[in-house]
Amino acid sequence: MNLLIIGQHGQVARELAAVAWPESIRVTQLGRATFDLARPAQFRTILEGGPWDLIVNAGAYTAVDRAESEPGEAFAINRDGPAALAGWCSENRVPLIHLSTDYVFDGTNHRPYVESDPVRPINVYGQSKAEGESAVRAALVTHVILRTSWVYSAHGRNFVKSMLRLAAERDELRIVRDQTGLPTAAPEIARAIAAMVRRIAAGEPIDWGTYHFTGAGETTWYGFASYLLETSKAFGGRCPRITPISTREFPTPAARPLNSRLECSKWRYSFDQELRPWRESCREIVRTLMHEAETPEAVTPENGTPETGTPETKPRMTS
Repeated sequence: MNLLIIGQHGQVARELAAVAWPESIRVTQLGRATFDLARPAQFRTILEGGPWDLIVNAGAYTAVDRAESEPGEAFAINRDGPAALAGWCSENRVPLIHLSTDYVFDGTNHRPYVESDPVRPINVYGQSKAEGESAVRAALVTHVILRTSWVYSAHGRNFVKSMLRLAAERDELRIVRDQTGLPTAAPEIARAIAAMVRRIAAGEPIDWGTYHFTGAGETTWYGFASYLLETSKAFGGRCPRITPISTREFPTPAARPLNSRLECSKWRYSFDQELRPWRESCREIVRTLMHEAETPEAVTPENGTPETGTPETKPRMTS
């Protein structure tokens, strides 16, 4: 199988690069400098240079707050690019795995969202991803849309790295307590994608469509921060006082859903793969970051991450 992975420097893309792919799967991974989702005419030329048997789209515009002032770029990368990509895949009979987000929902449900629930995004980022999903479905039957939530890893900009950095600088952190979700480690998302790729490569049947995949166990941003800072303390990190606040006390340019929980039963039954408890994955990543703490880049997020509340959990991942 010839596998093309779009995305190279984002959290999930970096974990896909670390997968121990079997020799039967020949992987090509292209970042934005080579494969820019905002430029379909350019990347169509690259696609024609295949052949490809399967494509994984791990590239996206994911700067949630910035998208409110950059809607054109967000829609170009999250909607128009995937639409053109899915169209090419349809023409050439190539399956596509496309990553999406919990932010396609408005967060008003009192239960976890299932795949068939209607999407009602409440910010530009969520709208661009929802329209990207619709474009993929309209163009291509042989697709998987994999929705996930609250992604974090040892790379890039994310909640875990922001909290570790702020804990080293401050005596108090004010963290939102009334948004509930399912933290998901990027290595686990890569594991899920690899399972799908291997099944497709083996010619095994797969039910095309939309799936939810997250870490196991729900929490709030306050609960997430409390656990990861207690964990970092065990590895020698500081654990400042954490004060719970409401969403109203931490206004952001983009509205956030209060309920980001995704029901993942369809994934578990279809792929016979249990979800890993988010605390286990979080502990591993915190330990990695604390052991690398002598290198400032290991725990310092890039510019643009809010300092408290709900840090930019969906960083700009365009390559």
